[in-house]
Amino acid sequence: MTELSPRAAALRALHRPGDPLILPNAWDPGSARAVVAAGFPAVATSSAAVAEALGHADGEATPVAEMFAAVGRIAAAVPVPVTADLERGYGLRPAELVERLLAAGAVGCNIEDSDPRTRELYDVEEQADLLAGIRAAAGAAGVDLVLNARVDVHLRAYGPAEGRLAEAVRRARRYRAAGADSVYPILLADPEQIRQVVTEVDAPVNVMARPGTPTPGELTALGVARISYGSGLYAAARARIVGMLAAIAAGHEAFPTGEEAR
Repeated sequence: MTELSPRAAALRALHRPGDPLILPNAWDPGSARAVVAAGFPAVATSSAAVAEALGHADGEATPVAEMFAAVGRIAAAVPVPVTADLERGYGLRPAELVERLLAAGAVGCNIEDSDPRTRELYDVEEQADLLAGIRAAAGAAGVDLVLNARVDVHLRAYGPAEGRLAEAVRRARRYRAAGADSVYPILLADPEQIRQVVTEVDAPVNVMARPGTPTPGELTALGVARISYGSGLYAAARARIVGMLAAIAAGHEAFPTGEEAR
């Protein structure tokens, strides 16, 4: 596994507050190659996009072997570091999760702190134990895995709205202490609240780009270190295909802008 260490180090070094790593998430080798061809220095997967592309639903409905096989195909297709969205780990113990992840050729992962099935947040100490276990397992394997801790307080609308930011900060700090390299308060979109997380948590902060979120330039100014797109590109690509299919079914030109099929 030591051959993965340079990629893990390269991925970690790309997390620079105020000069963020931008990750348009991929779902198969073709989309991963397109990300690299566009000049991006790393590839992230989207669990939702990978799951749907494989014929499954998001929420850990993808058989674990299929998910890691998909990650492996993506990692084998590109010469850059790959970080995988692993939901909450598919029920695997930390040692097995790390073993499968590294065997697939990935050097980073997202781990979320809510149950993908019930949508309930886990106890913060239980989640910290999971993250610490992953960190320890990666250390035992000799690879300094880049661990991105997702904080689902805003995604799950946890508790009263006025208390969510404080809870997200509390969780992010605990996950950092447990060994997370970066924190990901998913769906946090208010600029001042993003700035507060950046200021109050001693860790690179990941923000999801979507409608209503500050622009990449604005996120850069807020000190964000990582910007990801989730399943957004996959959804856009699928919408484009649906539109083209509707045009074909209606007897219209499928490539109205002069594009040609290849």
